[in-house]
Amino acid sequence: MAVGRRVAGVLPVAAATAAAMALAGVAVFTVNHAGCADGGRYVQRDGTVELVGSCLDPGRLPSAPVQDKQNVHPAKPASVQLDPVSP
Repeated sequence: MAVGRRVAGVLPVAAATAAAMALAGVAVFTVNHAGCADGGRYVQRDGTVELVGSCLDPGRLPSAPVQDKQNVHPAKPASVQLDPVSP
């Protein structure tokens, strides 16, 4: 009876470990066969950080949304009244 409980307790752990190892193997395989020789690097220039190199095609990236600068207002702080602290 105790052996059955022990096996029942170990089986979920073994299954989770096997699944994690399989997913890790798939991730390593995918990265190794991604087809990009240059992973790129981040460089800071004039206070901004930009990606240099890599296999990203800037033409395929979505453009940033355009904001209407006339309707932009600064955020106002919330006015929260606190109860006075009693000594």
